[in-house]
Amino acid sequence: MGILGGKAVMITGAASGIGEATAKEAAAEGARLMLCDVDAEKGAAVAAAIGAAAIYRDCDVTDEAAVQAAVGATVDELGAIDGAFNCAGILGVVGPIGELPLDGWKQLIDVDLNGVFLCTKHQVNAMAAQGSGSILNMASAAGLIGWPGASGYVAAKHGVVGLTKAAALEYAAAGVRVNSICPSYTLTPMVEKDLFEDTLGNDEELIAAARANHPIGRFAQPPEIAAAAVWLLSDKASFVTGIAMPVDGGYTAP
Repeated sequence: MGILGGKAVMITGAASGIGEATAKEAAAEGARLMLCDVDAEKGAAVAAAIGAAAIYRDCDVTDEAAVQAAVGATVDELGAIDGAFNCAGILGVVGPIGELPLDGWKQLIDVDLNGVFLCTKHQVNAMAAQGSGSILNMASAAGLIGWPGASGYVAAKHGVVGLTKAAALEYAAAGVRVNSICPSYTLTPMVEKDLFEDTLGNDEELIAAARANHPIGRFAQPPEIAAAAVWLLSDKASFVTGIAMPVDGGYTAP
């Protein structure tokens, strides 16, 4: 049946990138899925590609009412919420902290940190009520170290790591595990457009320098992150809670 056989799993940011890859990996491992995103066309296409095991639902993770409704719909339509991967996020504004606009900072924190908080808040309540569950929050290698020029993103991802640890301690006795995953550069449409193209100007030397910071010698592919995510969501990781797992090709090892 696969390591998620029969599990009901909610995934935000499921329309592309790591969220999409995780949805497909989770389905291959037997999960039934509630896929959430703000891109209805792409999200519905991912659900359609997976088939009967997946339902798509619009959900803006910065809207608490929408998040609560999505969690409720997962329980109502799938019968439970056994797992949740809070993957929705943006790269946001970049530049030295002395030059960052406040509105850009607020947007990044709202999506990448507040969105994870809102999802975790309502998911832990539903899981505690049923006596079990596994939540995985999308952090980043930037949640473990500093990245110059990305203070907002770094702050948000460090916040996700801290929120995850606190929630893990608060709900362990209720049977709910809460972990975070910390990828480095992953070849998603968002990274290729917002980082490589818009920020680095597709400068091959700058991209090569970023690649060289990975001892493994390359960037990650989304399915590689998805494989780790699905393991953390599954009962194979039943004694794992409160961690921030690097999946980064050695990026944070030095």
